[in-house]
Amino acid sequence: MEEQVARFVSSSHLQPLPPPEAVGGLSGRLRRSFFATPLDAVLTTICLLLVAYVAWGIFQWGVVNAVFTGADRTACLGEGVGACWAFIGARFQQFIFGLYPVEERWRVLLVFALLVVLVIPLAIPRAPYKGLNAILLFFVFPLTTAVLLTGGRFAMSGSSIALVFALAAAATLFLCIGISAQATSHPMMKVGWGLVFIAFVAALVAPYVSSDRFTFLTFRFDTLGFIALLAALAAIGLALATAFATLDEKAPALGLIYPPLAALFLVAMLTSDFGLSFVPTNLWGGLLVTLVVALTGIALSFPLGILLALGRQSRMPAVRLFSIIFIEFWRGVPLITVLFMATFMLPLLLPSGVSLNQLLRVLVGVSLFAAAYMAEVIRGGLQAIPKGQYEGADAMALTYWQKMRMIILPQALTLVIPGIVNTFIGLFKDTSLVSIVGLADLLGAVRRGFSDPTWITPTTPATGLVFAAFMFWLFCFGMSRYSIFMERRLSRGHKH
Repeated sequence: MEEQVARFVSSSHLQPLPPPEAVGGLSGRLRRSFFATPLDAVLTTICLLLVAYVAWGIFQWGVVNAVFTGADRTACLGEGVGACWAFIGARFQQFIFGLYPVEERWRVLLVFALLVVLVIPLAIPRAPYKGLNAILLFFVFPLTTAVLLTGGRFAMSGSSIALVFALAAAATLFLCIGISAQATSHPMMKVGWGLVFIAFVAALVAPYVSSDRFTFLTFRFDTLGFIALLAALAAIGLALATAFATLDEKAPALGLIYPPLAALFLVAMLTSDFGLSFVPTNLWGGLLVTLVVALTGIALSFPLGILLALGRQSRMPAVRLFSIIFIEFWRGVPLITVLFMATFMLPLLLPSGVSLNQLLRVLVGVSLFAAAYMAEVIRGGLQAIPKGQYEGADAMALTYWQKMRMIILPQALTLVIPGIVNTFIGLFKDTSLVSIVGLADLLGAVRRGFSDPTWITPTTPATGLVFAAFMFWLFCFGMSRYSIFMERRLSRGHKH
């Protein structure tokens, strides 16, 4: 008796069977996540009842029993009155602009509009002209904002102009090293670095030394300040000469003119008269101050944090020691102490006759404080890069800055996107501390509204604080969601 075997070969791909009804679909996920066991069901029910109770109470306070219109506090008095949204509506402009003159608030609105117009295309991955957009946002926009909000016509001394061009000379030398592998050991580059050092020292010492003053191109210079300017210009010229001497193709050398052009543009923008009336920073307030402090801190702390992270891993002992001391000092000091030092102690260290605006002092302190934390986040990304990436870059005969710019930093920054954005969010929330030193940010402007006799009611403080919390949450949640979007798009997560 032969054994008969049935054979079946499918001629097409069979579709997978649907999952069991108990685990498939929305009901299955809910059952698996919240009602898998009797204890889970009891805890879920209790939590749902608690959430419903709190949500209903907030809804009654913020909507059902709330007052949306009114001319003064009498509209928000009485039994069972909830949120006093009429207070928010009456003082909304002060929460946004502070005491900024009403007839000049179009300048603030223009700054907000320019910020939105420049940020949205940069945040969209497929938007064209990213390079031009970045230049406009990170260089042209800050200068335009400073002129629009203050009125321009800054009185720049000769030493400050020399310091700007010294920074441009240092950037030009760094760019020259980046585009030419032979520039590092070239004699003209060594002379250029010496001139940059002389320019920095002379520009920083000039305000403390009395010397002859004279006018050059409508600017007041002293002897040391003019020497610093000449040294910076000479260093820029040596960088250009080195690039032309060491490069086979001369076209990349033309990119070295961008730092001095940027310095010239900065000085021209800050010192020109655009016909705008002057608005002192003590009249700024509300959301305007919050955004100015937060965006300035973010824009300055990020590149400074990158330099400090690279410096802490440098093989040069002096650079590494300076980076470690800087990072550990600022990370070990509370931000409140930094703000008090910047506001009250820094003016004592300045030469007589030299004063810095209070808001400017706060911006410097916040930026340096955030840069120390940013440096540690970026250093974590640098340490996560495999050693083979460094060795591969060295095998390609890339210079240090080429290796960091093209291979190491793009990978390191991608790995630490959550940490970077977390630092930005913390910085944005920490802007509320500037009210301690007399600046009325968003939270400070709201709290000042509590003492207005026109709107003193039992529910006014709660209403104002809820409004401020919602505004902070709106910005922080937006940054958080965008960071998640970028992290998923770059696909750097661990997938199993």
